[in-house]
Amino acid sequence: MKYTSYSYPSGRAEVAAFVVTGGVTEYHVMIHATDPKQTYREQMNAVLDAYAALLKNELSGAVAVFKRYFLSDAANQAELLLAATAESSDCALSVVEQPPLDGTKIALWAYLQTDVQTRVLPNGLYEVKHGAYRQLWMGGSFNRAANSEYQMRLLLNDYAMQLMEEGCTLADNCLRTWIFVQNVDCNYAGVVKARNEMFVTQNLTEHTHYIASTGIGGRHADPKALVMLDAFAVAGLKPGQIKYLYARTHLNPTYEYGVSFERGTAVDYDDRRQVLISGTASINNRGEVLYAGDVRRQTERMWENVEALLKEADCGFGDVGHIIVYLRDMADYTVVKEMFDERFPDTPRVITLAPVCRPGWLVEMECMAVRKL
Repeated sequence: MKYTSYSYPSGRAEVAAFVVTGGVTEYHVMIHATDPKQTYREQMNAVLDAYAALLKNELSGAVAVFKRYFLSDAANQAELLLAATAESSDCALSVVEQPPLDGTKIALWAYLQTDVQTRVLPNGLYEVKHGAYRQLWMGGSFNRAANSEYQMRLLLNDYAMQLMEEGCTLADNCLRTWIFVQNVDCNYAGVVKARNEMFVTQNLTEHTHYIASTGIGGRHADPKALVMLDAFAVAGLKPGQIKYLYARTHLNPTYEYGVSFERGTAVDYDDRRQVLISGTASINNRGEVLYAGDVRRQTERMWENVEALLKEADCGFGDVGHIIVYLRDMADYTVVKEMFDERFPDTPRVITLAPVCRPGWLVEMECMAVRKL
């Protein structure tokens, strides 16, 4: 993975590039506003302008397949962002309130590829096609059902129907989900119940497999939306191309403590292996939280767990395209930022305020990696 950074007026871009001669080039981009004293509109424009300049000058020929904006106050900011980006709505889009902890109001993660054909499908999924494969991306799905359990059930049922229309299923084709839960300490239990029960109907059980996922605090601009779903599936895969990652020396199967997701998933394509690491925290192989109250030691154990998952896919941190870090307590930001700056000085990264699903976990991270086969 090649890492580069670029500076712009009131903005900064961190880029990871995976280049294969004659194949699809993948870019992971993190764009940050750099002047916390600016208004939201000014910071938003700084991020949008930096992205446009990057696309024009540095990433020529690449198209976005997925974007996620991290906002500090979605209720007051999302509408302006969506209006500003309406004319250039070029990919699956997610907008979530997870404040960047560098003191700014907005950050952007964008995932781009070259040599692909893209379009919005009639059912709302965003299709990215290359050769025999069709990536199907979904961003920002929500509803206003009565509680978090009903909202999660409806989200998954609707998504399963969308996949079915494309000849796909949750079990065979969905590789990754992100579930953002407003007031996660109160509403996560309903999400877990709905997911567990719905997955059984889709042949997703402890005896088959689950789906890589992050379930984390985050909210939609609409206060009635208690749950928001982003998802990634691929049509054209055969079962032998997918490998689930367990790292049993470090982690336990999630069903042992009542939830249903995979720790990580590796997918082999013709020329590369793509690795999707779920939200991972300081946990041992008995499902216990390690180092309660100590964010430094929790961060070190979290790294150890992620490294074990990557190693199971014959990858390492040098293959990682981006990292998203979630903190429960903003007061831990300085310590965690210094640790990440020292160990991963060049990897595109954002650190956000987003409580993890179990209160004892102070920090969680997720990442994507890719390497040549």
